[in-house]
Amino acid sequence: MRVTEGGFVRPEGGEENLDGLLTRVARGDQGAFEAVYDSLAGPVYGLINRVVRDAAQSEEVSQEVLLEVWRTAARFDPAKGSAVTWVMTIAHRRAVDRVRSATAAAAREFRSAEVPPRLSDEVADSVAASLDAERVRHCLDGLTEPQRESITLAYYGGYSYRQVAQLVGVALSTIKTRIRDGLIRMRECLGVTW
Repeated sequence: MRVTEGGFVRPEGGEENLDGLLTRVARGDQGAFEAVYDSLAGPVYGLINRVVRDAAQSEEVSQEVLLEVWRTAARFDPAKGSAVTWVMTIAHRRAVDRVRSATAAAAREFRSAEVPPRLSDEVADSVAASLDAERVRHCLDGLTEPQRESITLAYYGGYSYRQVAQLVGVALSTIKTRIRDGLIRMRECLGVTW
């Protein structure tokens, strides 16, 4: 293990080693899981906290994600992406699910009481945000795997470009190019004009 400039622990060998560790986790190797946990617990919590925006709930969701990684490691397919991307995707989905659950609970409480007229605006905003998120996911699926992985790590994982380059094991300039080209394609897909 080694600590990177960003302050998180990474096993020697980089991303390929995390892929191998996750394969060992699928076979029930607790030591491999500890190494995966040490490497990814911080970034998982960081991503979840940015979505959930509550420290206690973020800790709870982080534990759920890492437990899911332990239980479902056999589903990881290195041919479809890296271990980091797989884990961070699980984390992002769980965080969004928690926010949706909290939103639904709040909506139920409002329905049981007198509902102020502004609630319909909140629901419309929530639906619009959900549709926007779906469009973004669709456009992300249209990127090349290296572009998608780099953008996911940088924007959902919260890593700096330099950290992404270290995780993926390529030059910083390559990561910058991948992200720039990917964002251009995302902008075109989303129909955004800047």
